[in-house]
Amino acid sequence: MTPLPDRVRRIVEEIPPGRVLTYGDIADLVGTGARQVGQVMATLEPGAPWWRVVNAQGRLPSWLVDEAQESWRVEEMPLGPDSDRVMLARARLSVTEVARLWPTTMGRMRIMFAGTPEVAVPSLQALLDSEHEVIGVITRPDAPRGRGKRLHPSPVAEVALEAGIEVLRPAHPRDPEFQQRLRELAPDCIPVVAYGALVPQTALDIPTHGWVNLHFSLLPRWRGAAPVQHAIMAGDDETGACVFQLVEALDAGDVFGEIRRSIEPADTAGDLLDALAVDGAGLLVETLDAIGAGTATATPQPKEGITLAPKLGVEDGRIDWSMDAEEIDRRIRGCSPAPGAWTTWRGERFKVHAARPVAGAVVEPGVIVSSKKWLQVGTGSRPLELDLVQPPGKKPMRAADWARGVTIEPGERFGA
Repeated sequence: MTPLPDRVRRIVEEIPPGRVLTYGDIADLVGTGARQVGQVMATLEPGAPWWRVVNAQGRLPSWLVDEAQESWRVEEMPLGPDSDRVMLARARLSVTEVARLWPTTMGRMRIMFAGTPEVAVPSLQALLDSEHEVIGVITRPDAPRGRGKRLHPSPVAEVALEAGIEVLRPAHPRDPEFQQRLRELAPDCIPVVAYGALVPQTALDIPTHGWVNLHFSLLPRWRGAAPVQHAIMAGDDETGACVFQLVEALDAGDVFGEIRRSIEPADTAGDLLDALAVDGAGLLVETLDAIGAGTATATPQPKEGITLAPKLGVEDGRIDWSMDAEEIDRRIRGCSPAPGAWTTWRGERFKVHAARPVAGAVVEPGVIVSSKKWLQVGTGSRPLELDLVQPPGKKPMRAADWARGVTIEPGERFGA
């Protein structure tokens, strides 16, 4: 969140000439006390219009009045009979004017954030840097990682713990203890990014403004857990992200807004998710600003064009060499980095991390053709040149380097 002095300073600098706010008004805007606002006012740089902030009686400290009077005169500030206090009834900004001048600050909300993997971290960080108050995080329980399979907190939990924010790790959002704690915290809204569990209606009803989900597709296309992966594998030219009202039905809520992004020929699912995670974080904050300010509008999703994007498993990464080279290329990119594309080589799993269709002589699907500088494989159309591979028990390496280190028999093929 923006530091308190910076928030106070910004508001003071934006008060129009001839108008005032009280210390209490600014305190309400930034979520602190009038005394703390006064302390910040004492540290303002020269040139800041400090004379436009007064106490609840329209007065300034006595030692500032003489200096303020010249500025009040220039700005034609409405003053009392002795010119030592501002007439608040005429000079004080109204609630409507404040809402127009500082809609984001007026819409400041207490929010919980629900998310788990690394792709959710940019949104959490953007919310921590926003005007909203992040009062806690909801994430999946600690999970085993690494060779020792020791339990580790999720990437979202790690960021929250470092920020000193309460972390809730329910086994399931329907747990009564979790929902009770949620009621005690009383969030205004719960934004969600890749949380990893379906939320029951009893939990959806707790926040004042419900739960809103940042989803990485252009709904209603690709509802489900792996929208970016499916968009690449299907050959879509475009994808994006949208924020919608979370409902019990899968990714079916009304949409507040969206951003669009072209899918480039070399994009992997990992590349695209990283980019959408950053761009989508901005969209999520903008949506929450509008919800808090009461200006958000949501549009029902079309009933046509619904497609599903279920989570990918290991078998989804298996390469079928009889498919067209372009289709295989999209499968490799769509499964990168997880679950990973693979084939078999002499009975063992052989991973393919990067490849590209090339011009060349047509060979049978799966047949390997290599030289000192390249390795190509026959497909249902034109050859596919493998760029980065990972043989069994080895680290990733250039495909040509691997081919030079093994003896490939004439006509030998992958996937046999």
